Amino acid sequence: MHQVDGARRALMGAALAAMAAPVVGAPAGEPIRLAMIEGLSGAFGNAGEAVWRNLLWAVERVNARGGVRLPGGARPLQLLRMDSKGTTEEALSQLKLASDQGIAFVLQGNSSAVAAALIDAINKRNEREPDRRQLFLNYSAVEPALTQDKCSFWHFRFDAHADMRLEALTEVMRSDSRLKRVYLIGQDYSFGQHVVRQARALLARKRPDIDIVGEELHPMGRVKDFLPYATKIRASGAQAVLTGNWGNDLTLLVKAVRDLGLAPRFYTFYGNALGVPATLSEAGVGAVVAVAEWHPNVGDDGSAAMVKAFRQRFADPREDYLHARMQALVEMLALAIEKARSTDPLAVARALEGLVFDGRAVGVPHRGEMRAGDHQFMQPLYVSVMDRAGPGGLPFDVEGSGFGFRTVRRFDAAELTPPMTCRMARPA
Repeated sequence: MHQVDGARRALMGAALAAMAAPVVGAPAGEPIRLAMIEGLSGAFGNAGEAVWRNLLWAVERVNARGGVRLPGGARPLQLLRMDSKGTTEEALSQLKLASDQGIAFVLQGNSSAVAAALIDAINKRNEREPDRRQLFLNYSAVEPALTQDKCSFWHFRFDAHADMRLEALTEVMRSDSRLKRVYLIGQDYSFGQHVVRQARALLARKRPDIDIVGEELHPMGRVKDFLPYATKIRASGAQAVLTGNWGNDLTLLVKAVRDLGLAPRFYTFYGNALGVPATLSEAGVGAVVAVAEWHPNVGDDGSAAMVKAFRQRFADPREDYLHARMQALVEMLALAIEKARSTDPLAVARALEGLVFDGRAVGVPHRGEMRAGDHQFMQPLYVSVMDRAGPGGLPFDVEGSGFGFRTVRRFDAAELTPPMTCRMARPA
């Protein structure tokens, strides 16, 4: 393992990319390169680094099993770091660098606005240069339009999109008869705007007796002090706050609310990591709700084993950020390449369409299916609530905080299936 860590330290600061060295025993064929284009510096650098660890670990495990089996022999996966610095312009610049190097597989997710720009650029380049096509694998950009009105043959989403997540969250909110006043707040870009708009619509349909006592959009990644927003939440008398915020925009928001001594329930997309549990501490018990495809305390043996293995690989509690969908993305890409018997993006895309994934055999306790019509991965979702971990509590905490999440309700994929609105243009 020291070989992996040594290579990573030596190359981490490279301007273009740093690659993870194959683990001992990995195949010696030509690497299949994956370019992770993500904000690894700037306001959301911590979120980008957390994704890097997930994908790195998934790549290492595929390689440790012998890599990707192809007719010419097994080949390792190789993950490259390409820092977008959190901007669309830099992400597009990194995409061009990846294309110039002949890298066929692009991974990104921490921003739907960036994802939309990458999809558009890849669509145009693939049409213009069919010999240098690229495939875009999206692990967390969840604006619904990306697999609906703006769907692309070259884009596959492995996260549940915002409407699916909101459907699950608002079902749990609907069942709380004491809930009467809700405050909506989000980041002022396409995804945050959609979450606020769709949350209002879903609550109006499911619980017309709930008052939306505030609706706010704030600049993304630029607010250092959320006290003015917390003050508005206090003045509104809200019992609950619903937000799609992520990264520091979520951590700083909940900190400001806590510092005012408020105790609303937070209904979140991402409140189960990146500092939120540690920030709220005891005040978050029973008060922070999150929706995700999986969490460490779902209760099966496979999940416990996966968490323990990840923590052995990344022993620092601050690096404790694990998501099953990111493991599924890498595993499904490897399966699709083997099924296609090729690394050609067109062949791999066709192999991914309709691919059913059951990861238990490879240590990923997660299942789902890549819907062929719009390239949306259909998977179960869990709504969970923050609780104490340790003796007498949950088996696993989050980020060494002493607090973890327990399941409130599990939703089968069929319960959250969105309508098919994609009209996909397919290559001949």
